[in-house]
Amino acid sequence: MDTRPVVVAVDGSEHSLRALEWAIPTARRRAADLVIAHVLPDHTQLWTARRSALGPGPELNDPVTDRVRAALSGRDRLPSVRFDSLEGEVADALHGLGAEARMLVLGSRGRGGFASLLLGSNSLAVATRAPCPVVVVPRLARTGEDERATGRVVLGLNLGDTADDVIAFAFEDASSRGVPLQVISAYPATPPAALMVAGEFPPGRLDIDQYGPGERDVRREQAERLRPFAERFPAVEVDAVIAPADAAGHLVDASASAALIVVGRHRRRLKPGSLLMGSVAHAVLHHAECPVAVVPATDDD
Repeated sequence: MDTRPVVVAVDGSEHSLRALEWAIPTARRRAADLVIAHVLPDHTQLWTARRSALGPGPELNDPVTDRVRAALSGRDRLPSVRFDSLEGEVADALHGLGAEARMLVLGSRGRGGFASLLLGSNSLAVATRAPCPVVVVPRLARTGEDERATGRVVLGLNLGDTADDVIAFAFEDASSRGVPLQVISAYPATPPAALMVAGEFPPGRLDIDQYGPGERDVRREQAERLRPFAERFPAVEVDAVIAPADAAGHLVDASASAALIVVGRHRRRLKPGSLLMGSVAHAVLHHAECPVAVVPATDDD
C-alpha cells in the first residue's frame, strides 16, 4: 500500500489556491494524506520543515492561513490534512518534500513573476527537477467539484521514449476517477494531399488505414505497449489514438475537455541525470487548459 502523501504548495496566490482545490479530491480519491506546504519568504539555501498535525498554526503567516482555512471550510469528506512550513528557495524546498511524496501539486504561477507569463519559473523548475510526479494546475482549469465527471485522462505516449512509470500514472489516475483514458501517439508523417485543406489536418478521428502499413505498425506497437497496463486496470476504458505529427498540438487540443494531461519528463535519449525536459512536455505545460502531470521515470534521479 502506498502511504506517501499528496503535497500541494500554497503561497496565498489565486494560482496556488486553485492547485489546492485540485489536490483535495485527488488525495481523497487515492486515499492519501494531504500535505499543504508553504515556503516562507526568505532566501537561505537550506530549508527546514515544521509540521502541525492539527491545522494551520503559527508557522503559516496569517494571510495564507486565512485563505487555506477558507478553502477547506465547509467541505465534506476531507482527506487527512497536515501543514508544513518550509524555509529556503522554493524549488529546493519542494524538491526535498517531493522525495517522500506521491505527487507534488502547484499552481502555474505564484505571487512573483510577470503577469503575462503562463508558467512561472518555480513551477517550471519543480516540474523539471522533482523526484516525483508534478501536477501543474492552470488558474482557469476546472478543479475540485468543478471537474466534469466525464472528463477523461489523456496520456501522451511516445513509443520510443515514454517510460512505464508515466503509463502507470495515467492508468492509476483514470482508474481513481472512473473515467476513460485516451492515449495519443504521434508519428512523423504527412497525410495524403487529398486529405489536406489549406494546410489543415482533417477534422475528427483519424483512420489509420488511410495512411498505409507504416502507421498500422505504429498502432500494433502502441497496443502491445499498453496491453500489460490494460490487463492490470481492466476497468479503465482505453481510447487509443494515432495522430500525424505535432504531438504537443494534439495534447493541447485535447486539454480543452480533459481532466488531466499526463506526459513524461525526460527523453531517454538525453544524457542520464539531465535536468532538461522534453519539448512536448515543455509545450504542454505552457499551453494546456487543464492540469498537466509531468512524470519522471524511476531512474531519472
